[in-house]
Amino acid sequence: MNLELAGRVAVVTGGTSGIGLCAVRRFLDEGASVAFCARDRARVDAVTAELAQTAGDRVLGVVADVLDVAALDAFRAHVEERFGRADVLVHNAGKSRMLPLAELDDADWTEELELKFFGLLRPTRAFVPLLRKSDVASMVYVSSLLAKQPETRLVSTSAARAGALNLAKSFSFEFAPAIRVNSILLGVIDTGQWEARLAARRAGGETIERAAYISELARERGIPLGRIGHPEEVAAAIAFLASPLCGFMTGAVIEISGGFSRYV
Repeated sequence: MNLELAGRVAVVTGGTSGIGLCAVRRFLDEGASVAFCARDRARVDAVTAELAQTAGDRVLGVVADVLDVAALDAFRAHVEERFGRADVLVHNAGKSRMLPLAELDDADWTEELELKFFGLLRPTRAFVPLLRKSDVASMVYVSSLLAKQPETRLVSTSAARAGALNLAKSFSFEFAPAIRVNSILLGVIDTGQWEARLAARRAGGETIERAAYISELARERGIPLGRIGHPEEVAAAIAFLASPLCGFMTGAVIEISGGFSRYV
């Protein structure tokens, strides 16, 4: 299927690993130019060098934190200088805080709320002026199923995600008809966070193979499709939502969880 993204410019936050990197690759495969950011300079440089081998000057990697206004303004300036435009903004940067309510202090709550809200607000503020110049502008907010189906062990992330999802919905009204804004809610996806947790279990003395660990995750979570998701599957949905083929979709929320959700 031709997603009509060739010649367009996509901007991806958190683009050096996991879902973000898969999204960058997918946009490049579709013929788009891509600018991505992340905080780790070594990682940004390595990914840029790797992708440039096939994408050439269609890829731009920049060091920027989604909470740093000055860095985001510089990121936008780099994008405008290189490509002269932006058609897509993918909000992908973020992480989960796995602590129950009793173990969270005010600093934990402040940090989590700041990341989820301002990590969405600040890149939006930085790139909306460029997006408004596009005839097919869109934003995709990559969030978590926690926004609608909270877990007690992830109470601060659940609450923050719920609020940010509401904010993304508000964007869809605020920026229409110039910019479409849609969201994706993720279940368990095979990304780096699970590698870290597997490593922690192994460090604690367990001898468990990765395949067995992944299967265990799917069973424990009761995922109807019997497995966890792949980042490439999420990237495909991101590219589809960002494409002109979805020109009559805004304010929508798509779930990618293998059927894990319990709400209607």
